[in-house]
Amino acid sequence: MRILICEDSVLLREGLVRLLEHSGHQVTAALPDTSDLFEVLQAAGDGQFPELCILDVRLPPTYTDEGIRAALELRRRYPNTPLLVLSQYVEERYASELIATQTGALGYLLKDRVADVSDFVESLEQIGSGGTVLDQEVVAQLLTRRNHDDRMQRLTDRERSVLAALAEGKSNQAIAKLLFLSEASVEKYITSIFQKLGLEADGSGNRRVLAALAHIQTLGTTTTDRNTP
Repeated sequence: MRILICEDSVLLREGLVRLLEHSGHQVTAALPDTSDLFEVLQAAGDGQFPELCILDVRLPPTYTDEGIRAALELRRRYPNTPLLVLSQYVEERYASELIATQTGALGYLLKDRVADVSDFVESLEQIGSGGTVLDQEVVAQLLTRRNHDDRMQRLTDRERSVLAALAEGKSNQAIAKLLFLSEASVEKYITSIFQKLGLEADGSGNRRVLAALAHIQTLGTTTTDRNTP
């Protein structure tokens, strides 16, 4: 898989290059910031265009939101390009915007929680194959953000756990093993979750997760706007 990296830390950037190449992937570009990102993408030919882009959230020059803004622009220009965002923190607003696009494969992982190299590579390959992998902390913050909404209050603790695991890209079988449930029970929980949130199940696990989280994000848009200075 051809991969582009945009990460300001030299150690992390070079570490990712070595890890990915050791895992059999090709790093087409390793950039320290977003200044040349879109020029590199535009110049890439059909045989060299990255099949996955990895972006850090906070990049030079201000180390605030350059990376995540570039991710949103990348999503706008190249909606079908798989994208992985790496962050120290959950940038709730931008995470919600990315999820709400509901186009292309997506990952949002917290750096400090990437503890296992094989799991990280597996997540990358899952995203590159069209999957969705979201850190549980991202899911948890979005779920609790509008906890007062009646529809969210209908979810039981178990249903929230199932949705969080589903958002991480886990299969029904993996969720069953994680939560000590039968696969039939997991399917019933998933059906119940989307019924309570008023969502249509379209048969795609990734789309259902993205739709649910986008829905949760929109529940509190008015409140967020009202609290914004």
